[in-house]
Amino acid sequence: MAHGQQQSAPPRRQQPPADSGPPIVVFVHGNGDSSALWINNIWRFEANGYKRNQLFAIDFAYPNARREDAKPELFRSSAEEQMKELATFVAQALKATGRRKVALVGSSRGGNAIRSYLKNGGGAQFVSHAVLCGTPNKGIVNSDTLLVGSEFNGANTFLKELNAGPDDLIPGVGMMAIRSDTNDKYSQPDGRFVGAPGKPTGVGYDSSELRGAKNVILDGLDHREVAFHKLAFGAMFEFIAGKPAGNLFITQEPLLVLNGKVTGVSDGGVYTNLAVADAEVEIFEVDAKTGERKTTTPAHRKVTGEDGVWGPFIGRADAYYEFVLRMAAQPITHTYRSPFLRSSDVIHLRPAVFAKGDEQAAAVVTMSRPRGYFGVGRDKFSLDGKVPPGINDGVPGASTGKLAFEPGPRTVLAVFNNETIPARTWPVKENHLVVAEFLN
Repeated sequence: MAHGQQQSAPPRRQQPPADSGPPIVVFVHGNGDSSALWINNIWRFEANGYKRNQLFAIDFAYPNARREDAKPELFRSSAEEQMKELATFVAQALKATGRRKVALVGSSRGGNAIRSYLKNGGGAQFVSHAVLCGTPNKGIVNSDTLLVGSEFNGANTFLKELNAGPDDLIPGVGMMAIRSDTNDKYSQPDGRFVGAPGKPTGVGYDSSELRGAKNVILDGLDHREVAFHKLAFGAMFEFIAGKPAGNLFITQEPLLVLNGKVTGVSDGGVYTNLAVADAEVEIFEVDAKTGERKTTTPAHRKVTGEDGVWGPFIGRADAYYEFVLRMAAQPITHTYRSPFLRSSDVIHLRPAVFAKGDEQAAAVVTMSRPRGYFGVGRDKFSLDGKVPPGINDGVPGASTGKLAFEPGPRTVLAVFNNETIPARTWPVKENHLVVAEFLN
């Protein structure tokens, strides 16, 4: 620099705009479900660079659809109610992050709320991408005799209006559908899975496609897996982020902060996502092979407040845990889980419910796969070395299987592919039910 020449001030660093980087994501669960089902998707987004505060998952207050959309029904929601609830949630997510747009990812019925929000609820201006996974866009049926008045009937007003027009695109919104080839129980030409075997549904295997949009077919996956499987994650991440995921697997954290809320069940046995106060949650670390408690005192115990929150609990990624839930007028529920791989705040707890005939058993153990179904011949699964009754051949259609056991405590192993969960039996006569819940 020449003597006397003044050096100009360094350029002022501009703050990156609020919408720099990939959009924040809002996950929208399906019929009867909760945000807990998105745990693996959230972990995989985190493993590919997303921060936890960029990922949101709604809990619809009343997640079950009305049997007839136009008729009010206690503890159930209409399509319009879900759409409005989603609109409020998206507004809250945008406010919390300072962003202008979100990407929406919906499983099954969640896609109905997304499409309605985009087309009828003014959502298009706030949404950059919409990914619908196994959403019955043309209906579970298109019929004048099956599921009359249902939100899921393509012949009913709700879907007819959504499907009016030459395509299913929304201007300014990237649209993608992820579907199975022929393995989605709700995209079948035969009415077997809607209680009408042998009767035509009026829809085909492509019922969850979106006209004019990007449609991804994942061969062999079932109705739930097209949302929660690692291959479904890979498709949705690339569509939203504009680049392939660097990792389809979940990177472990050694120390975990686990949390969630307790939600309830109505008098009619319909689950809600409303928080439950005065519920007691205990967590025990258990032996990885036998499911027996390592200590007589719980590693964590809390009675929920009005928000239903049962944590936080500091756990380990190599530990197996038993969650014990006690709440008024419900069975004491013992849930045995696979080890958690990362921290999570969507580990929501619901009570199990007694089914007809359970009271005649000394103990009942259910294996549960919330993020998929059991595929006979496709998957390796067993409960106490047996395939439980009621799990159908062909298109995967059951996400639970249960067995009754003789008196006296014993170990029961639940196996699904690479997951093995040890559980212990507890006596039905003392109001106990046992669930072994798979992560994958």
